[in-house]
Amino acid sequence: MNYCEDIRAMIGNSPLIVVRPSAGIINNKGEVLLYRYSGGTWGIPGGILQLNESVEECIKRNVKVDLGLILNSLQLFGVYSGQELNSKPEDGEDEYHTVAIGYLCTDYEGEISSDKNQAIEAEYFKLDQLPEETDPVIKNKLIELKENFNKN
Repeated sequence: MNYCEDIRAMIGNSPLIVVRPSAGIINNKGEVLLYRYSGGTWGIPGGILQLNESVEECIKRNVKVDLGLILNSLQLFGVYSGQELNSKPEDGEDEYHTVAIGYLCTDYEGEISSDKNQAIEAEYFKLDQLPEETDPVIKNKLIELKENFNKN
């Protein structure tokens, strides 16, 4: 079991605050890497922070396991929280209040080799041609990122 599962076993469906580091991985064409689980919405790679792990270690571990990429350096993009990041439980599902820590990464190694056991689909997209099924919070942050690129 992992830390969140251990806590969930103790508290049941009560709200749980989780820290979710994520990375906007940008290739040399200025495209962002999005991924999704089979049939889900597109988002940026991320994971849930485990006990005794730094946020940087967490995102690097998750990207390596899920996508086969090694992130060399990360640049903090922003820290986000609020109701739009909270899960809305239905039918007794677990409730999560997420604190998202967003990084940008242009310095990485490897080729995408997604974890087939988790049915992960991964693809690069231009910032002005994001799929319609992109998570709305992620889409807004990527639009913000595109605007920042245009200013520079």
